[in-house]
This record gives sequence, structure tokens and C-alpha cells, in this order.
Amino acid sequence: DQGSIVDQKNISSNPNLTVFILDEATDVKNYTVSLKNTLLNMPLFNVAGMIPGKSKAKEIVVFSGHYDHLGIIKSVEQDSIANGADDDASGITGMISLAKYYKKLNNNERTLIFVAFTAEEIGGYGSQYFSSKLNPDDVVAMFNIEMIGKDSKFGQNTAYITGFDKSDFGTILQKNLKGTEFTFHPDPYPEQNLFYRSDNATLAALGVPAHTISTVQIDGDKLYHTVKDEFSSLDVNNILSTIRGIAKSAITIVKGTDTPTRIPKLTN
Repeated sequence: DQGSIVDQKNISSNPNLTVFILDEATDVKNYTVSLKNTLLNMPLFNVAGMIPGKSKAKEIVVFSGHYDHLGIIKSVEQDSIANGADDDASGITGMISLAKYYKKLNNNERTLIFVAFTAEEIGGYGSQYFSSKLNPDDVVAMFNIEMIGKDSKFGQNTAYITGFDKSDFGTILQKNLKGTEFTFHPDPYPEQNLFYRSDNATLAALGVPAHTISTVQIDGDKLYHTVKDEFSSLDVNNILSTIRGIAKSAITIVKGTDTPTRIPKLTN
């Protein structure tokens, strides 16, 4: 079969796999392929807190971001540390600020869980583990906050919601922002498949209206996944306005007066 391709992931996970390289050549020779695997035991930790609910304590609303980034990468001007200020320290800032805000309000009828995920950048392992410890039917919504450190393509006081059309989560948020200067929009980058590229994906696949809120202009942000993603590149006012927008728009979900529609479960 000309041009046969063996998936690299399958090769890496199976040291006994035989690889056949076939071409149009009539003289098929024998090849021996050697592969050595190194398995590393890497302890990983999510960090979470909870504000218990009152009348609807069994119903859960999740606010999240991821605290990991890329670590040490290719050096640029003698700088090899990828700090991840926007991706996703900005989102973690939002999550922690919302935890403080709702704790002070003390009017949440539903239980609120605030979680900083690990290992998002290498496959979302933190959020996968977290999701396995919850009954997804108990989770009424997830606000995953990812890269809110710069203006969105819609301008100031705006953010977008991934998977907007998969539930009425975004519609509820928009309704609660009427009369304010902040607006939410559908994800303008459908070709990027952002809905399944962040920590909301695992719970969304289980039917939870789990969405990511972001402002990153992913198609043109030249600092994305580079050592230049530093605090000095961020717009603090944009972070603040987005946090305020989420806080106000989420209030009816937190209080239990609005319940987003479920997302169709992914089937194997």
C-alpha cells in the first residue's frame, strides 16, 4: 500500500510494533526498527476550593482555569522560560477573584467549586481526573476561563464563549448583562476547534454545559506559546472587565434561578 502511515502515538505506546515501509519499489527489503521508551512518573496536582450551596447544595457550578504552562522551551534572547501570563495565569486570576467575590456575597444556592487544573498543555489530564471524580449529572454548568489578558476581536468589554450553540449557557449570560457595557459573543474561530481544546472538554463530552470564556485572538497572537507571554504584555483592565462580566452574568446560575440546557453527550 503506497504511502502507508503508522501513527506515531501507536508506535510510542507499543515497543513490539512492527513497522512496514512500503513503496512502489519491486525489491522489498527487510528493515529492523529499534525503539526505546522512557516512562516518567510525574505527580500532578489540581488545586480546588468549594463554597457549599444552600437550598440546592447537590447542584454544582464549576469555575476553572489551568495553572500549568510549557516550562522550559527554546531560548529567545537568552530567555527560555515560558511564563504563560495570558495562558493561563490570567484565567487563574479570574477564577480566584470570582471565588473571593462569591464567598463575600454568600448568596449561592448551588455549590460552587473553584479549581486550578494541572497538565492542560499536555493533554488536559488534570481536568480529566477531576471529571472522573464527579457525577456529571450533578454539574449544572462550568465556566472555564482561558486567556483573558487582551482585547478580543470584538473590542473592549467583550469576550467570547466556545461552543456557544451547544447549549443556552451563552444566552443566559447575555441576558444577565443587559444594560451593562460588557457583551459575550459566540466563538469567532470555529476552525480552531477551541471548544475541545481546553479543560471544559471532558465535562462537555459527558453532557455538562461546560464552556470556555476567552478573549484571545488565537489566529494572530504572536506571543501565544512563546517566552514573550509575560505580564508586561497583558491589559489588566481587560482582565478586570472580563472578570466583572463573568461575575454579573453568572449570578442567576449561581443562585439557582437559571439552569443551562445540557450538551449532547459524545458517544464512542
